[in-house]
Amino acid sequence: MFVCTTIVTAAALCTYQALVFNVGKARDKYNVAAPATVGNIAFERVYRVQMNTLEQMAFFLPALWIFAMNVNDEAAAALGALWIAGRIIYARAYYVDASKRHKGFLISAFSAIILLLGGIIGALVRM
Repeated sequence: MFVCTTIVTAAALCTYQALVFNVGKARDKYNVAAPATVGNIAFERVYRVQMNTLEQMAFFLPALWIFAMNVNDEAAAALGALWIAGRIIYARAYYVDASKRHKGFLISAFSAIILLLGGIIGALVRM
């Protein structure tokens, strides 16, 4: 039960861990010692990608599971995979130029909103 959503949840967590790892690498590369989070703009971009993804996961993960439980496991997983793709697009763009992050952000935000709204509608229909 909910195998697809479980796999996407694990993939989202792995994606986040990769972003955390990138911050550690960036600390070494740009000589930004913990606990500092400012000082080198390239490091700050890598750090903000990780933190923004963490901030977005607080919305995404519950929405993913609400949708999976009230609508459909496979559809939730597909939208969750789209969210992950959006975060990767966001990260790659942000690392180069923060002003180019919008496409990835919109992809992930759109999929998370669809998950929440669809999950709410699904729950109401099931009542």
